[in-house]
Amino acid sequence: MLNRIILIGRLTRDPELRYTPAGVAVTQFTLAVDRNFTGQNGEREADFIPVVTWRQLAETCANYLRKGRLTAVEGRIQVRNYENNEGKRVYVTEVIADNVRFLESSQNREGGNAPSSGNVPEEPSYGGGGNSGRGNNNNFSRNNNNQDPFSGDGKPIDISDDDLPF
Repeated sequence: MLNRIILIGRLTRDPELRYTPAGVAVTQFTLAVDRNFTGQNGEREADFIPVVTWRQLAETCANYLRKGRLTAVEGRIQVRNYENNEGKRVYVTEVIADNVRFLESSQNREGGNAPSSGNVPEEPSYGGGGNSGRGNNNNFSRNNNNQDPFSGDGKPIDISDDDLPF
């Protein structure tokens, strides 16, 4: 059996960070994901998908994500239910994220310029928070000057044998 989902969309509002009584960080936000087709009126439609992150990933999302930011989320779908104040059973479907990638820098978003596909995002992606068996999957960007590390104007790249993994 497999329960994996990957979404790319924009946040509809700033993430909401809270802590459980045990002190565990949890963040909730909604991702607007465009559909591949247009509706009857010719406009693109979107799905609004609730996302939950836990622990360090929750704090990182609360610190770096803002409304409108283009974001990729990887995780699993969870369906839970509870009884509301009126005694009715309420079902909630949400994505429990264990990896979040920031797809555009805050500089590009504030300036109104969307990044080109060749730009390296200013901020890294972060994973973790779940018991996926993969450990703490933090990917930190080592290129702080926001340039493509593989651009060389057609010049060969000098790599020593010590840098090769085989």
